[in-house]
Amino acid sequence: MKIPTQISEWAPELTAWRQDIHAHPETAFEEVRTAAFVAEQLKVFGCDVHEGLAHTGVVGTIHGQEPGPSLLLRADMDALNMTEENAIPHRSTHEGKMHACGHDGHTIMLLGAARYLANHRNFAGTVHCVFQPAEEGAGGARVMVEEGFFDQFEVDEVYGAHNWPALPAGQFAIMEGPMMACADRFEIRLTGRGGHAAMPHQTKDPVIAAAQLVTALQSITSRTLEPQSPAVVSVTQMTAGETFNVIPNHVDLCGTTRCLNPEVRDQIEAQMKTIMEGIGHAFGVQTHLEYHRGYPATINTGKEAEAAAQAAADVVGCENVHRNLAPTMGAEDFSYFLQHRPGCYLWIGSGRSNNEPGLHHPQFDFNDTVLPIGAAFWVRLVENRLSPPNR
Repeated sequence: MKIPTQISEWAPELTAWRQDIHAHPETAFEEVRTAAFVAEQLKVFGCDVHEGLAHTGVVGTIHGQEPGPSLLLRADMDALNMTEENAIPHRSTHEGKMHACGHDGHTIMLLGAARYLANHRNFAGTVHCVFQPAEEGAGGARVMVEEGFFDQFEVDEVYGAHNWPALPAGQFAIMEGPMMACADRFEIRLTGRGGHAAMPHQTKDPVIAAAQLVTALQSITSRTLEPQSPAVVSVTQMTAGETFNVIPNHVDLCGTTRCLNPEVRDQIEAQMKTIMEGIGHAFGVQTHLEYHRGYPATINTGKEAEAAAQAAADVVGCENVHRNLAPTMGAEDFSYFLQHRPGCYLWIGSGRSNNEPGLHHPQFDFNDTVLPIGAAFWVRLVENRLSPPNR
């Protein structure tokens, strides 16, 4: 493993920083303490610091030895609204909030890289280290883009990374094309005519219609889409009635859809509406669909995925870089950056064992041995992509 000596020497300090952030988790757009710490360190390193993007976002800009292309490196800072169950010295001090997804580690890996890059500047071009708020469902990347991030900062390529406990520490997964799915939400109301449960013939029962609809929606993935197009349609909530002997007037269904392809996304929404309206007509109930498009699919571009894979191989060896793992149906708001610039999103292995808690588990804790590996990866990526002409 090739980690710059200086980064290895910083490992205890990086660990202390990470554990301090873990103990003080902050959720979407409330990352005030975390952002202040990041901004303070970036200023100490000698970066140009921009604060207040998307409320609490921070950008540390580092200029190389001479002009050249510009890269965006992104780390997310926010925690989750859940209670930590770890008995560790750096356990969350904010009840009901915890870093259960490793964003504390992401922040420190990029901060360590920024420190090294600012100290050495062995590249030709510009690096924007983006510390983003509100990845966990609130779309901090989308807000940054809407606020004119790409008008304010010149960027040619974008890169993001996430720790991945399913991979052992010291390994990477980097694929061209889809890496993570889009995440959409739907709400359906079926309105009939309620009445006495003993006299169903006098009603238009929305419960029966809803039951048929839940089953029928599964035909979208099994009979409408090509089998080679991964997709998920999940009804996760059904709300109906108040007591056992009354057929209600309406039933509400909620759920999520996931897929890896924008055209498939359009197919799912259109077919949901067709099926819903057909069942409504068959059972004599009115139907209404609200379909909310969330994060787009995270789709890597070829040249940038190759560049990231080469940088990872330079650090951990090519045998430890996976190029063909299946995408996950989880979602990531880094996709908004990828909609505007070519780039790559990758997984950094962080696993200690086969049975350790995974992401979003109340006993998750980031593996601090990965901090120098992640920082070294970012440094190698920058020095490879922005190599000075005389190197």
